[in-house]
Amino acid sequence: MTPSQPLTWRTFANQRMLVCLFTGFASGLPLYILISLAPAWLRDQQVSLKEIGFFTLATFPYTWKFIWAPLMERFQLPFLGRRRGWMLISQIAILIAVATLGRFSPTEQIWTIGYICFVIAFFSASQDIVLDAYRREVLSDAELGLGNSLHINAYRIAGLVPGSLSLILADHMPWQTVFEITALFMLIAIAMTLFIKEPEHPNAPPTSIKKAVVEPFKEFFGRHGVKYALTILAFMFLYKLGDSMATALSTPFYLDLGYSKTEIGIVAKHAGLWPVIFGGIFGGILMIKTGINRALWLFGVVQIVSILGFAYLANAEKSLWILAFVIAFEYLGVGLGTAAFVAFIARTTSRAHTITQFALFTALTAIPRTITSAYAGVLVESVGWSNFFYLCTLLAIPGMFLLLVVAPWNSEMKVDGEMKTSSEVKNLKQNAE
Repeated sequence: MTPSQPLTWRTFANQRMLVCLFTGFASGLPLYILISLAPAWLRDQQVSLKEIGFFTLATFPYTWKFIWAPLMERFQLPFLGRRRGWMLISQIAILIAVATLGRFSPTEQIWTIGYICFVIAFFSASQDIVLDAYRREVLSDAELGLGNSLHINAYRIAGLVPGSLSLILADHMPWQTVFEITALFMLIAIAMTLFIKEPEHPNAPPTSIKKAVVEPFKEFFGRHGVKYALTILAFMFLYKLGDSMATALSTPFYLDLGYSKTEIGIVAKHAGLWPVIFGGIFGGILMIKTGINRALWLFGVVQIVSILGFAYLANAEKSLWILAFVIAFEYLGVGLGTAAFVAFIARTTSRAHTITQFALFTALTAIPRTITSAYAGVLVESVGWSNFFYLCTLLAIPGMFLLLVVAPWNSEMKVDGEMKTSSEVKNLKQNAE
């Protein structure tokens, strides 16, 4: 695609977009096993909300993955290339760990279950490191919006396996069998890894671990300046804070309202699937037309309103229609907001230091999910579900204010059919001169 070629739907209907769908599914499945299926299993086995909340600390590898990301950049496995080799190892480990999870008793072997969940989180975070780097390397800057939108919505669709199908199966078969069946869906990710091509890498692997660690940080702060770089990092931390807390205990929330696992599974499947598909198409096209900055504003507002939907559900009479509406809007709002957010992260990442910078940024965004999930159960038991969701709404506002600095509404414009930031336009003018 040349710089002067206008963006059309045909431009994006390519193999790279199909790969984004598969990377989204591969990335989302293990996370939703940890944050959706495992809490439902523990709650079904009479584990308290407080224990379930603290249990999510096992997902800490998502927040610390930037520590070992440079090692995955520095060292290449002797098969499948710099990205695909690490993908395959991680995916096989996830499959094995998930399949063994249901063999233990939540009431008698809770620590063992915690260790296995930690293993799942570690290899899932490791998989995310290389999947994120892979997408950044195969997508052009103009394709980041739609590509990451498809990735995120496939990510959400993957959540329907542990959040819907597995819950329905749990009403009809032992939990051990449910986890084994759920684990087999990782075969889709393994097949993707074996069939896709290794991307072209703009740089050779760093010659030392020191360079692998230091250079990405030096480049990021040097490119933006310390003050603005810290503001970007603060935005990455705060933008999804309220949403992360609101959805941390969504399945136990539905169970506490009196809905059965089958009802939750069926409603989540039908009410969540179509908004995800619509959100993926609409969000991707909107980012092409309006740019990533405006999408962050628009989708952020939808995200906040979707949190208030949970507060309404907490006080409403039991109704599958209301449950369906809340879940549908939540899938739409969170899916849209996350798609624009990940596109922003990808745009902020340097192609020369993809794996470490992307790991750092996404690890930073995972901190709110991990910390808030750990204490969400304590807050709910202290203030109740309604006040809990109102608090989540308030926590979503600071990130929106930071958009004034990191992604102003009018800071993007179309140049030769592509949305460009003001800094990119300035660089183009300087290069032309």
